[in-house]
Amino acid sequence: MAMMLRLLVDKRRYLTAAELLELTALCQILPGPTSTQTITAIGFRLGGPNLAYLTVLVWMLPAVTLMTLAGLTISYLDKDQVAHVVQYVQPIAVGFVAYSAYKISEKVIHTKTSVALMVAASMLAYRFQLPSVLPLLLIAGGVVTTFRYRKMPVLEKKQPLRIEWANFALWLAVLVGAAVLGHYTRLLPVRLFENFYRNGSLVFGGGQVLAPLLFAEFVEFKHYLSTQEFLSGLGLVQAMPGPNFSFASYIGALAMRQEGGGIGSQILGAVVAAAGIFMPGTLLIFFLIRFWDQLKQYRVVKASLEGINAVSAGLVCAATFLLYHPLPDTPVNLALVAATFLVLLWDKFPSYVIVLAGLVAGIIF
Repeated sequence: MAMMLRLLVDKRRYLTAAELLELTALCQILPGPTSTQTITAIGFRLGGPNLAYLTVLVWMLPAVTLMTLAGLTISYLDKDQVAHVVQYVQPIAVGFVAYSAYKISEKVIHTKTSVALMVAASMLAYRFQLPSVLPLLLIAGGVVTTFRYRKMPVLEKKQPLRIEWANFALWLAVLVGAAVLGHYTRLLPVRLFENFYRNGSLVFGGGQVLAPLLFAEFVEFKHYLSTQEFLSGLGLVQAMPGPNFSFASYIGALAMRQEGGGIGSQILGAVVAAAGIFMPGTLLIFFLIRFWDQLKQYRVVKASLEGINAVSAGLVCAATFLLYHPLPDTPVNLALVAATFLVLLWDKFPSYVIVLAGLVAGIIF
């Protein structure tokens, strides 16, 4: 946000600060990566769909490329050697998740209802470690707080709501089509695209909330990669430029190892994973931005966000404990989790410095 304000508002004057904040609020309503959707929405307003597509491609390409290379590197190195190098990155990654849980909670938990939803969601996510449970919790949270819409301020409705359904229909068609095609073909690249497209369609709150969903599906349920590999990638993505959703390309590259097609097969896995995770948010922002000015007048829409955000905070809280459990319960790992949390709280060092320090420590010790 600070970079966008400095570059796009103050320097380039593409839009005002108020317009940027409003677009960010709009993107927080939608599932998908908020920063990516905000950049896409700015591109759409400035130059229409073509510029928006180019904008999202340029925005995601560096991080996706680097995380794909990370996945390929881990696949072809000696596993004991890799485990030694990233031994400190894994607890650092848990510290990042713990800090994310704290920051999200600080921003979205303001009522007793939010507290109750956060605690309930964290306990249920911790108890039922199934991919299907997490989106159901998000939907349920939104439904609960929808009934509190009367407490929202009433806004004068100046324009009737007119909706263009084309992009929504396209989003839904891809969601259903990918599921059907994956079921009947059983091709792993198709199923990977469907898996990531579905997760990208259900994640509210960005990369931090994405982590527990991906861990539940690809580590606990489908065993495409190990807990250690997942945590290593989760730590590395904190040091990368660009959106945390690029983590999907790392998982896609590792998931395709079982196909036996070599580097080409793994690159295909990374590409379909990245396309699957970024496409839903792009299609949905194209759909919603056209009638956002009318939709934001309705109190029910604003009220449902309280529950969705509270459940998102609960999922990240649960992820902190779920991701720590597989690590050796040593004083060093516990200290690294706590130290990472405190350093991030101190806000003096960028995240990539912390991750690089962990990698250097793994090489030396």
